[in-house]
Amino acid sequence: MNDYDVVVIGSGFGGSVAALRLSEKGYRVGVIEAGRWFRDDELPQTSWRLRRYLWLPAARCFGIMRMTLLRNVLVVSGTGVGGGSLVYANTLYEPLDDFYRDPQWGHITDWKDELAVHYDQAKRMLGVTAARDTTLADDLMRTVAAEYGVSETLHAAQIGVYFGDGPGVETPDPYFGGVGPARTGCTECGACMTGCRVGAKNTTTKNYLPLAQRAGATVHAMTTVTDVRPIAAGRYRVRAHVTGNPLRRRDFTASHVVFACNALNTQRLLHRLKERSLPRLSARLGELSRTNSEAVLSARTTAPDADMTHGTAITSSFHPDPQTHVEPVRYGRGSSLLALLNAHLVDPIPGLPRWRAALRTYRRLGWRAAGRMHGVPRWAEQSLIVLVMQSLDNSLTTSLRRGMLGRRLTTRQGRGDPNPEWIPTAHRVARDLAQRIDGLAGGSSADLIGIPMTAHFIGGCVIGTSITEGVIDPYQRVFGYDGLHIADGSAVSANLGVNPSLTITAQAERAMSFWPNKGDADTRPPMGATYQRVDAVAPRHPVVPASAPGALRLPMPAVRRAAPTRKAPRP
Repeated sequence: MNDYDVVVIGSGFGGSVAALRLSEKGYRVGVIEAGRWFRDDELPQTSWRLRRYLWLPAARCFGIMRMTLLRNVLVVSGTGVGGGSLVYANTLYEPLDDFYRDPQWGHITDWKDELAVHYDQAKRMLGVTAARDTTLADDLMRTVAAEYGVSETLHAAQIGVYFGDGPGVETPDPYFGGVGPARTGCTECGACMTGCRVGAKNTTTKNYLPLAQRAGATVHAMTTVTDVRPIAAGRYRVRAHVTGNPLRRRDFTASHVVFACNALNTQRLLHRLKERSLPRLSARLGELSRTNSEAVLSARTTAPDADMTHGTAITSSFHPDPQTHVEPVRYGRGSSLLALLNAHLVDPIPGLPRWRAALRTYRRLGWRAAGRMHGVPRWAEQSLIVLVMQSLDNSLTTSLRRGMLGRRLTTRQGRGDPNPEWIPTAHRVARDLAQRIDGLAGGSSADLIGIPMTAHFIGGCVIGTSITEGVIDPYQRVFGYDGLHIADGSAVSANLGVNPSLTITAQAERAMSFWPNKGDADTRPPMGATYQRVDAVAPRHPVVPASAPGALRLPMPAVRRAAPTRKAPRP
């Protein structure tokens, strides 16, 4: 007998959806998470609490933020039970229209129509509300948007934060009819991205995961998966060890495995498995990895008593052009660790490395100005991060290469346009914001060697109609292996131009809605068959009462078409 019917690897937006919805359908679900559990008061007070903030297991740091340097990009991602929801900036937007029309998957179905009901479900589960755009950053954005002639595009951010009855006021579960946890009103301290110690941030540890546990799912924290291999027809063995201690091993067996350990880690794991235990994985693995065509810049004021930390992490945004989205981002007081990555903003100069251009700029401005840009004290209070995203079609391709420490993940420029090393519109916005606060515009030191930073690494296991076109089918089943599935950011098949968390959640909601209840017939067509819209399947044992705001609302039945059926694999 298997340990579980379904093993879910990862507990972020996609993994937590899979855990809840499949538990509601009667499957025995085990969730394996490499990071640790954090109570609200165990999250880091500032980014300087390195052991709780940074993910560096070799240094015994098991925090919530991981930084990974690849050849063409510096990736920031989340760890811990709750995954990226612990460290993200609460922002939950639907994507720009270019996303639905991308040539990789736009021909398969009307994705905007199909995903609409699942975006609605994700918004209610994650408690999406409008930010209170009353900060200095919002005033600056309003001014810049007006000067660019795009005032109509400025809007309050859509965020997953509980404001409730007031700052610091605890109330019983407001979302799930009393079966969810009590919540505390947001204090707008700006510390969302170092982990919300108040309990106002709607991480998956406040919704999907506790509901999944209520439905019977088991979470194994501090457990790192190293191998997944078929051991018999319809069975897989998942090999893991205690995070930070490879000698303490444990195996799990299951009929189904859902990969949901974020785009970076799912790709890294699948590349290794393709070489060892899953050789039939698509050759498209790693292609169309996206950075959301992103730039992470900053504007830092020279005013010594400035304090820009009030508010949630992101409170507003605007579109300087139809493909570009700009958001001001803040950290809480004292969280100035990332100032160590800061550098003066310079444009590329033909024939001159950008780091040399930066040195030339410092000489022109004077080293005192350079000191103000790189200075750590009060960086969080004096700075606005300028997050710029685009829906353009550019990509990277990931693969493994041999290095001094073994086979490691690397990147090269992929299909479509090259991943941008700099975005002119982003530089313009950062400089205009800096000018209005009598400050300096900055980027990251990695920019100076042509490596942009992204907090939204997505794709690499994209949706296609066959194994030659994608890694997963439109129901997010892995080509070549019955029983394997993907439900995280690696399944996002195009740049969104907005923060991806809501889309990851909505796509996972859609994929899980097609699973049959345990033991029932599966109405999805076989893998590789012509795509058909099929009816969502209501769970036999929904956890949330139908009257609650977060209750499951399935789409109307699809138009009936003749479709083959097959029995669901039994554990």
